[in-house]
Amino acid sequence: MPSAYVIASYTTAFKKMPEASFRDLTREAYLGVLEDAGISDASDIEQAWFGNCGMGTFGQNCIRGQVCFTPLVNDGLFPERVPIINVEGGCATASMAFHGAWKDVLSGQSELSLAIGVEKTFVPEDPAKIQEIFDAGIDQLNPEEWKEYYKKAGEKSGKPFDVENKNGTVFMDTYAMQAAYHMKKYGTTQSQIAAGASKNHYHGSLNPKAQYRFEVSVDDVMNDREISYPLTRSMCAPIGDGAAAALICSESYLARLPAEVQQRAIKIRACELSGGKYRDIDEPGLSSVAASKAYSRSGLTPADIDIVELHDATSFCEIYQMEMLGFCEEGKGGEYVASGATTLGGERPVNLSGGLVSKGHPVGATGLSMIDELVTQLRGEAGARQSIGAKIAMAENGGGVIGFDEAACSVIILEGPDN
Repeated sequence: MPSAYVIASYTTAFKKMPEASFRDLTREAYLGVLEDAGISDASDIEQAWFGNCGMGTFGQNCIRGQVCFTPLVNDGLFPERVPIINVEGGCATASMAFHGAWKDVLSGQSELSLAIGVEKTFVPEDPAKIQEIFDAGIDQLNPEEWKEYYKKAGEKSGKPFDVENKNGTVFMDTYAMQAAYHMKKYGTTQSQIAAGASKNHYHGSLNPKAQYRFEVSVDDVMNDREISYPLTRSMCAPIGDGAAAALICSESYLARLPAEVQQRAIKIRACELSGGKYRDIDEPGLSSVAASKAYSRSGLTPADIDIVELHDATSFCEIYQMEMLGFCEEGKGGEYVASGATTLGGERPVNLSGGLVSKGHPVGATGLSMIDELVTQLRGEAGARQSIGAKIAMAENGGGVIGFDEAACSVIILEGPDN
């Protein structure tokens, strides 16, 4: 089977940027990824996949990528007549763009394909728009289905579903119910969730592009403002803006590039998707399915994975996903995270970027920001947060909500260069 490679990645800083437009963020991420590849002439790009969730809230419901790239085409920076495919999959949007670019290359139709994700979720002058962006991630046509589902699940978890919760969103409540059930069934503690949050804030303090660049102790995490018990504000991803991108090429194209580009290329061992459903709270989630497919395609096992970037929209997610991805036994995720195994220097560092709770979570860009972090780590270019000797890396990224599943989940496995 042919192989595909990431030859460049880039992420903007993630933060609240009300002054930056979608076009501004697109330009920075695009020019940044070209610079990382050492490319001054982008004429070899044959296709682009543009990820975004919320631009419709700002009035641009269609042709989002084309609108954002028009100035770049006009300036001669992006080749004319290149097709741009618009992608939306909730918080998994950017990973879906990556998946499309990967398939471009594997199919043989393109030798060089661009994946980019761009998002703005901070609207200080109109908070209702912020809510609208996030509400789009759950079924708005048949809300009675999920309300009834969560009502029943709340009874089973011991945490009643509060559809009128004013402290957070329905998404935080669903995570909180899952966390409460995990605590009830396995003895997981709030302090174990807090340990994961504290750890990721430490990692974020080492990342110059993270939205939150400060440490938070376990005690301070637990004493922070409650969002939906057992979750506090420090355990939940913030609102912010940003963009990220990657260039994917074929093996034959890579062979024609300069040696310095070849030496930094990252091989894509697997790139798998799975779909969500209304599952029982005891049933494994869709990330376990995507991970199983990724392990099968790559010929690797959980023991082969050195570092992980995963979707911690809340810090309970890290506990849960360590189980779903096969890194510890079901019910042992809390112990595993609290043991220090997922900390920089630990057995399997997780979210060295700071994760969503510290790096930030501009939803349509998040998945590609994970790729950028892993590419940087596998190249040995991560500075103070570098995981020494990392060779194989995994990204897990979920988006949207169907019951206790995300609507979609991506699991990607990358392999670093031999140099």
